[in-house]
Amino acid sequence: MQTFNRIHPPERAKAYFEDKLAFTTGPVELNRWIKSGEDNLVVVDVRAAEDYAQGHIPGSINIPKDRWDNPQGLSRDKTNVVYCYTQQCHLAANACVQFASKGFAVMELDGGFEAWKEYDLDIDQESTNRLKQQSGDRFTARR
Repeated sequence: MQTFNRIHPPERAKAYFEDKLAFTTGPVELNRWIKSGEDNLVVVDVRAAEDYAQGHIPGSINIPKDRWDNPQGLSRDKTNVVYCYTQQCHLAANACVQFASKGFAVMELDGGFEAWKEYDLDIDQESTNRLKQQSGDRFTARR
């Protein structure tokens, strides 16, 4: 029978959780950040375009996997908060690796879009990307 060592050095735990806090955010925190009006973040949805059109975080841009090589809309001067479908989905983590390797500051939204919906936060539903919109004609729905 295998035994597991459940006691880890406190200094390793401290380093791990400092990194976790630096590179992840939760839905409630992101919602507060968006509503603060600070112009220091870009919210990036890396799900398929069809899923983005059905509902996404207000103000987010859509950069599906086939556009990661040329991630139009990211900013080198802001934090790019990336999300995908769920906690188990690794699209956002993979996108963060690729975007960071291109010099973009990134964070991952814990739980993805499903976690956002679980907190009953605002959702935009539209068929066009924010970067392609003419004016502010958006429709906001709550799920």
